[in-house]
Amino acid sequence: MLARPASSTGGRRVTIRGRIAGLARCDSNVIEFLRQAGLPNASMLLDQPKWVEWRGGPAHHYAAH
Repeated sequence: MLARPASSTGGRRVTIRGRIAGLARCDSNVIEFLRQAGLPNASMLLDQPKWVEWRGGPAHHYAAH
């Protein structure tokens, strides 16, 4: 899963396996996208680079830049 940089209006576009999953405005949104992709323990994956790649800003940061 890839969490792209925060947009100018806030939130991060999330892609999973090259497909847009949605716009995350908080960690719970990212967890839900991962859960929908079939990862039941998604909350434990947020800080694992093998599963989540945070780009263009710090992890867990969703505010507009």
